[in-house]
Amino acid sequence: MGHQLLHLVLGGELKQLSGPVEFKDLSAIEIVGVYPNYAEAFAAWRGVAQRTVDNAQMRYFIVHLHRLLDPEAGEAPHEHA
Repeated sequence: MGHQLLHLVLGGELKQLSGPVEFKDLSAIEIVGVYPNYAEAFAAWRGVAQRTVDNAQMRYFIVHLHRLLDPEAGEAPHEHA
């Protein structure tokens, strides 16, 4: 098994499309899941993003948890975002 690089996929409706990310309702944020690598997180992100394509205010994000948990470890060579 490879090194775990945890990623969180979450999203919700934004207050505005420009400027800093600010959600309309924090209690309505959808936690899609935590994934062991970027590829699985990206697949999950793509699925939920496509499901909500008709709502321009709805946005989903991939958070690189492994960078927050161990900021001194640097980035894995295959990571791109």
